[in-house]
Amino acid sequence: MATPSGQTPADLRIAPVQARSAARLDELLDAAAGVIDEVGYERLTTAMVASRAGASIGTVYRYFPDRIAVLQALARRHLERVADRVGETVRDDEHSTWWDAYEAVLDVFIDAYRNEPGFRSLRFGDGLDVRPPAEVANNERIAAVLTDALHDRFGGGDDDEVRYAVRVSVEIADALVSRAFAAHSTGDERLISSARDILKAHLSLTYGEPVPA
Repeated sequence: MATPSGQTPADLRIAPVQARSAARLDELLDAAAGVIDEVGYERLTTAMVASRAGASIGTVYRYFPDRIAVLQALARRHLERVADRVGETVRDDEHSTWWDAYEAVLDVFIDAYRNEPGFRSLRFGDGLDVRPPAEVANNERIAAVLTDALHDRFGGGDDDEVRYAVRVSVEIADALVSRAFAAHSTGDERLISSARDILKAHLSLTYGEPVPA
């Protein structure tokens, strides 16, 4: 979980170097995600994380100074996993049009809400005051990855207007999909369907009608 510059993220006391340390950190974050799914992020404590992971409280504090740092690290892991999947999904040759690829990206988000422990409650951490303030907004990060991948796979320009259109689409997707899962554990299908229609109409203004590449 080192930052692109190689520095330790602000939410960690130390960055794991050995595989065993990285595995232990993942175990702690998995435990935190499980607790969040059961009691919510507001009630999460470091003691709960230690108990769920079968670790000592000292092990938790070796990596995290407090519960907020645990939440920050889990949100960071969610972001990294989704960002990686977004890039891989768009570049998959299976998708013959930009809309096929974008719709598959939307499915990545939906799958994270349904199956990634802790994601539905924590999301990326943007709205929960757990993201370090100096970092780029998470939707902006996802939009940048998505724009680059779409450009690499389908062309269509890479100027400020294109980047803005994709950024708006990510904000729309985030708002509607998060609302779809606000009261439904599997998602409100009508809202998800509406999100697909709105996003396709919005992005067609920039990318044109989807035709096989």
